[in-house]
Amino acid sequence: MTRRVARVQNVAGSLYGLAYGDALGKPTEFQTYETIVATYGPDGPRELTGRPALVTDDTQMALAVGEAMLAAPAITPSVLEPLLRRAFLEWAASPDNNRAPGNTCLQACAALHDGRPWQQATVARSKGCGANMRVTPVGLHPDLDEDQRAGLAQLQAGLTHGHPTGLAASELTAYACRWLASGLAPGDLLEALRERSDSQRKIYREEWLGDLWTRYPSTSPEEFIALGWDETAAALDRVRDALAAGDYTGDPCRATGAGWIAEEALATALYCYLISPDEPVAVLGRGAASSGDSDSIACLAGAFAGASLGLSAWPAAWQQQIEYTDRLARIARSWE
Repeated sequence: MTRRVARVQNVAGSLYGLAYGDALGKPTEFQTYETIVATYGPDGPRELTGRPALVTDDTQMALAVGEAMLAAPAITPSVLEPLLRRAFLEWAASPDNNRAPGNTCLQACAALHDGRPWQQATVARSKGCGANMRVTPVGLHPDLDEDQRAGLAQLQAGLTHGHPTGLAASELTAYACRWLASGLAPGDLLEALRERSDSQRKIYREEWLGDLWTRYPSTSPEEFIALGWDETAAALDRVRDALAAGDYTGDPCRATGAGWIAEEALATALYCYLISPDEPVAVLGRGAASSGDSDSIACLAGAFAGASLGLSAWPAAWQQQIEYTDRLARIARSWE
């Protein structure tokens, strides 16, 4: 396999893995772990249902981010901000936006609609997982430099979720997809993410974020962003400890958090993935069999597994069954 073909396989594998996890986690969200196990068994759901197999706002908003990037003639904050704003507002107004969307996203989109600066529209105290459930395309774009990838990951999060932990967790989610798609061994991922948390702790990307930090009770931009990196680093440490404990049975949310907030969505998705990184369908089932934000956990875990293993790791029939397959394929093809 050539390097170009391998790259396309990994981009597509991650995008489709996100959608597959989202679809499998959709019916289990808001259920208790005991109810999920009674219905699907301890391994969770393993088969897509419906034609098409419906996804949630997680995939819808990831597509919005990816398509905004495709429309951008340059990856700069001045170019991307209006494109992301428009994509998010189109999502908010869509009749398909009926998949239990997050309140923070809806509230921020309502504020973005009147044209005010996004730093004033965002929900400043929210670090909900809506910040990083949609960031996968930023990690998969093959031609971004470090500032573009980190800055855009934080910008797309900040448009709706202004808490610094949402920014940091989104950047790490993007980098996890990037590194895995580029060949990083899964066993090295957690350490790489932890090292990036330490190295970025005092770096506030003003070009991308403007004066967002003033919306939060911080004395400086550095203090603002350090809070986000510290909380995200602590979540990564919980993943390390849970993996080291060696007992992977039961509800994964009990080990690393319920996933409703950004750093816990990242942590629990990583935990579900790193238990068995070479078994992608098992990763999805584990994420979907969780008592917390099952669709978001499973979609991120699927994005990680697909980035590492490629499109061919997933059941072939799923590609035509999943909702929005044409849009997912278009993004993947565009980044050949």
